[in-house]
Amino acid sequence: MKKADIEIFFSRLESRDPKPRGELNYCNPYTLLVAVTLSAQATDVSVNKATARLFELADTPEKMLKVGENNLKRHIKTIGLFNAKAKHIIALSRLLIERHNSAVPDDQAALEALPGVGRKTANVIRNVVFGAPTIAVDTHIFRVSNRTGLARGKTVLAVERLLQKVTPDAYIIHAHHWLIMLGRYVCKARKPQCQECLVSDLCCFKEKTVF
Repeated sequence: MKKADIEIFFSRLESRDPKPRGELNYCNPYTLLVAVTLSAQATDVSVNKATARLFELADTPEKMLKVGENNLKRHIKTIGLFNAKAKHIIALSRLLIERHNSAVPDDQAALEALPGVGRKTANVIRNVVFGAPTIAVDTHIFRVSNRTGLARGKTVLAVERLLQKVTPDAYIIHAHHWLIMLGRYVCKARKPQCQECLVSDLCCFKEKTVF
């Protein structure tokens, strides 16, 4: 996609939603970290249902340790991979206390060193909590980037790096939110809603349908 088209691409997404935010519910950096960790291979809706009561009881690492792994499992049992996720959340809570004075660190390597936290989760935390110009590439962003021609790559990391390079500075803080929403609600995997897309005329997807 040409540089001028990329500028138009993001300006249109911004015009629809100037101050986007994710759909996970949280009340502080710690609960966002927990929510994003739980969201792997799960929907935001299912995570929000499970954490509504949990975050009333445990909104700090110390409180989460008091809840304990078995009780945590009971709260998140409706979420996929809940056994492994419960272990990770208890373990990362303990490490936050031991290594970071109970605070979520603004450091990519430190975040990725936490159990259950990968590059995507770390990017989300640094962007949303600390305002870092990171782009967390999930399946939606990977699809949108390749379909549209915005940033083509065979791997998530390749797409992330190219997005970082081509996204104008004025849009990079909110870029991953806009792209996630575009992929989740418009540029869907099976039935893309091209007729509803703000950037369909800029898109390189050969199978796009415009009515």
